[in-house]
Amino acid sequence: MALKIYIDSPKVKYTEDYIEAEYEYQTTNVLEDDTGKFTVRPVSTKLLIRTQIEVPKLGVMLVGWGGNNGTTITAALIANKHKLTWETTTGIKKANWYGSLLQASTVKLGSKDNQDVFVPMSSMLPMVHPNDIEIDGWDISSMNLADAMERAKVLDINLQKQLKPHMIHMKPRKSIYYADFIASNQENRVDNLIHGTKVEQLAWIRKDIIEFKTSKNLDQVIILWTANTERFSRIIPGINDTADNLLKAIDENHSEISPSTMFAVAAALEGCTYINGSPQNTFVPGAIELAERQNTFIAGDDFKSGQTKLKSVLVDFLVSAGIKPVSIVSYNHLGNNDGYNLSAPQQFRSKEISKSNVVDDMVQSNQILYEPGEKPDHCVVIKYVPYVGDSKRAMDEYTSEIMLGGHNTIVIHNTCEDSLLASPIILDLVLLAELCSRITFRHIDQKDEEFRGFESVLSILSYLCKAPLVPKGTPVINALFKQRAAIENILRACLSLPPENNMLLEYKINLKKS
Repeated sequence: MALKIYIDSPKVKYTEDYIEAEYEYQTTNVLEDDTGKFTVRPVSTKLLIRTQIEVPKLGVMLVGWGGNNGTTITAALIANKHKLTWETTTGIKKANWYGSLLQASTVKLGSKDNQDVFVPMSSMLPMVHPNDIEIDGWDISSMNLADAMERAKVLDINLQKQLKPHMIHMKPRKSIYYADFIASNQENRVDNLIHGTKVEQLAWIRKDIIEFKTSKNLDQVIILWTANTERFSRIIPGINDTADNLLKAIDENHSEISPSTMFAVAAALEGCTYINGSPQNTFVPGAIELAERQNTFIAGDDFKSGQTKLKSVLVDFLVSAGIKPVSIVSYNHLGNNDGYNLSAPQQFRSKEISKSNVVDDMVQSNQILYEPGEKPDHCVVIKYVPYVGDSKRAMDEYTSEIMLGGHNTIVIHNTCEDSLLASPIILDLVLLAELCSRITFRHIDQKDEEFRGFESVLSILSYLCKAPLVPKGTPVINALFKQRAAIENILRACLSLPPENNMLLEYKINLKKS
């Protein structure tokens, strides 16, 4: 793949195989004494960052391929690959990747003649092109992808007609269904199951992964859960608390191992990245330990597409402005199958937890506004209204305390077409996860040190996940712009470019130019 950006610097080395960049990473350690006085100590770490240039042939396997998200991302890949256009009541539309961080947003590269220069984020480093992705997956429903797309009622009918010949021959592989984990109202879809014990089901899933990888001659497979929200799994000592116990519990056909965890185990054992796009606790401690042992990536939980993304911006703005949010009430109604499943109490509880924790880090960042342990009242409501289909309606009320006992209330109504927002997020998760597999690090001054990659828990993907999973001991960041800056600045670091800090000091000081 030809490089689109060339860095003219002795700190960057180019070979046929990789880009190698020197990067000085700076942090600050803070000490506080008994009087409350802070001592700040800057710390610098010099790294050598190596990025493999050659991109792999990539395959993606979706769990829940026949659902709204699965059919929509498949349709988007096909529509963009074939550059489809279609007529609507408002004119001719053409396929695009709007909503994708990588494909439809830009980053500031630098300046030229006192003007900022912006480039597509996808041009920063060699990345897999969406047109080259192979797709497959599993579903508890045997319906082919064309009929499932029609059932979902997401896409314009004139686009569906063009996509149908491409999708009618796509049929999901058999999946697993444990009635205790998803709502009973999903039973009428169940006609495409892997039967047998959990050991037999795990072997079947692994066989599917191998068959897909072999038949398509793939270098890498990423597995992503976009099926129904499950209830939370109970963490049971001796069952799912360690990798060995989890594998033993599968051998013993234990009832508390969820379908999503089964797929996570299969992915780890086959050396595949696994991404959880729903809010349940797929990554029980044993699943995390297994991914770390197998040196595979995991990320999650739940796609951050509409209401939660806005909340992570608005609360950050309020708290950063010294305004104290005291009440956040979020109401949603939607009519797709996700909403139908979430109408069951246990499945809703999983969603409620993922949506409720999104403000915690921002609240904890300001001890002027909040006493220790204090946080806003936060209520989340989700209702199933069949008529609105995939067009989710979200209403939020933010009440804040302001100066001298005053109050400020912000009310927002947000209509978001759920699957059309989630599908580009799926693309970004997959492409970024793949890129991370080609980036390795070592200390500059330790030449005998091996290059090592990212932690198994890919916290760089937090921008795209509602309840971001992070490595143990790592702070959880929900503030949206901090999450995006992390992605952008890591890409810059791979090119030995300094982080973009928006200081623009060169334009703010009155020094004589040399």
